[in-house]
Amino acid sequence: MLRLLDIELHKLRYSRSAKILTLTYFILISFIALFASIEFDLGSVHFRLADQGIFNFPFIWHFNSYIAALLKLFLAIVIVSMMSNEYSNRTLKQNLIDGMSKKEFVLSKFFTILLFSLISTLFLFVVSLFLGYSFSDYTELSIVFSDMEYLLAYFVKITGFFAFCMFLGILIKRSAFALGFLFIWWILENIANGILSWRIFRESDMAEKIVQFFPLSSMSNLVVEPFSRLNVIQTAATQIGSELDKDYSVHWYQLLIVIAWTFVFVFSSYTLLKKRDL
Repeated sequence: MLRLLDIELHKLRYSRSAKILTLTYFILISFIALFASIEFDLGSVHFRLADQGIFNFPFIWHFNSYIAALLKLFLAIVIVSMMSNEYSNRTLKQNLIDGMSKKEFVLSKFFTILLFSLISTLFLFVVSLFLGYSFSDYTELSIVFSDMEYLLAYFVKITGFFAFCMFLGILIKRSAFALGFLFIWWILENIANGILSWRIFRESDMAEKIVQFFPLSSMSNLVVEPFSRLNVIQTAATQIGSELDKDYSVHWYQLLIVIAWTFVFVFSSYTLLKKRDL
């Protein structure tokens, strides 16, 4: 494992674009605190996110995990480019000539994905802990370390997403086309969701039960939006006679769905590479 990781990190070390995108990703996570200065105007309601307890424990774990997950495209570009460069620079063929098996090649990419995901999750933990202790009204240990499942969901989510990007990079070979296909896939999932919800299963929740098994939708379900949990949103909903009854929990079966998709993408990458004439 360490040998395979060392090979991949050596390749990334000399990629200027990978360095810039990775650094940008972690810098943007560090700038989550800037959200505190954003002021919203909703008719007669004016509020800042900082005044709504977004940095309070344990809500900060949910909020920061959601925001950081939105920025995952920066690392996704690195993953896709990492794959396309193997073809354009012919390093894939050279690695195989030097004795690396196709299975080891795929595993080296997946180990790199796991490393990226782990470092990102640990970095998010440190940033959230710092912001929480700086701004939270609650600093009791029992509160601080509750709802930590959002970090686990974040790790599983971005690992699955990066595994999908790896598969697309191997399938399509060109980073721009792979990212374009990723966007098209997202559109197709939303169209399918709309057809199931508004045409086929109008009067039931069957559409939601089916869509949760779509790859991108299953990843999205792991960390749902946290904004409707804010007091100002809850108050506004109550004033207009509506109740926001939404499930914000991280469920074990949602984690299993994404883990299963991760396995599918890694195995499909290996199968595709094994059958392909290089």
